[in-house]
Amino acid sequence: MHINPYGEEPVVLAADLVNDPPETLDALRDRCADAGVVIDMPVRRADLAATRALLDAWLTVVDADDDQGRADRLNALLAEHAEHPRMTNHSGEAWHIHYRELDRSLSGVLAALVTVGTAMHLTGRGMSRLGRCAAADCERVYADVSRGGRQRYCSTRCASREAVRRHRARSA
Repeated sequence: MHINPYGEEPVVLAADLVNDPPETLDALRDRCADAGVVIDMPVRRADLAATRALLDAWLTVVDADDDQGRADRLNALLAEHAEHPRMTNHSGEAWHIHYRELDRSLSGVLAALVTVGTAMHLTGRGMSRLGRCAAADCERVYADVSRGGRQRYCSTRCASREAVRRHRARSA
């Protein structure tokens, strides 16, 4: 079975890159490779800044006040970064779909993966499946890939700290 690279994985990668931004181009390349992005495209010095700009724009989707605002912001990013779908077998392993030209740099590939992946994630799982941690002292982003769709915290650690806070407040 072939996993769709435009599904949840790019959304989780985007959240990871936002929460812990890479400081160097090598760090960006390594994080992308570790997340399963095939690095068979040009990697340029400008990719780090372009990826940061993409993630800043992507955060406007995360922080949108309502579903329509989220869709409008994401549609603008899709118009800017995604191409019409096309079948390709550039790897020689299996036919698959790309929503980008083959000659894009790393930041261009990430832009297509993140925007299309986010659109598929939100339309397939629900518009509320992307957000900021509900912990009072945390601003981290999460992509809810849970089965039940009730994630509110970026990590188990934040969820546990909030549970302890609630318990202590009730006990006081």
